[in-house]
Amino acid sequence: MGGTMDGTKQQRRGNTRQRIQDVALELFAEQGYEKTSLREIAERLDVTKAALYYHFKTKEEIIVSLFEDLTQPIEELIEWGRRQPHTLETKQEIVRRYGQALAGAAPLFRFMQENQATVRELRIGDTFKDRMTGLRDIIIDPDASLTDQVRCISALFTLHAGMFVMRDLEGDPEDKRKAVLEVAIDLVTQAHQGGRTA
Repeated sequence: MGGTMDGTKQQRRGNTRQRIQDVALELFAEQGYEKTSLREIAERLDVTKAALYYHFKTKEEIIVSLFEDLTQPIEELIEWGRRQPHTLETKQEIVRRYGQALAGAAPLFRFMQENQATVRELRIGDTFKDRMTGLRDIIIDPDASLTDQVRCISALFTLHAGMFVMRDLEGDPEDKRKAVLEVAIDLVTQAHQGGRTA
């Protein structure tokens, strides 16, 4: 398994489109989205502006493409979840996989937090809300009580909070990730059991 992970990393480094996305996010984080130009992104990448233009004509295109790439695994997760039985195992697996998808997109979430006006303008938030609704519909049982519905939604938000809030807590990042996941899984488990006993 280790081999494939390394392969993916190599591939990511060699893929110009993804290198542009990574470097753009770095620059946006360092000096702000508004202040960063395509020329600066090209310079840091050590490519010509024409080479950059071949992939992206504007900064907006870079951000939108990042969001599409991020929401792809979430989209696939929703598709997978819809085909599974409504069991506790399915729900726990969805929480686990969603946590992984979010962890892979941490720099992008930082961008969302720091550039809320841009996110609104590009209507990125809307796409993300749709995905959230799709996930919510899979982990909430149709006959769940209001309390259990809240638990399920809270499980997803716990994973989101883990992206931002937990950065300020002391401790090893991996331990924090596990703790966040444990709480999210506890919430869907409680909700699932609540639905059964009611």
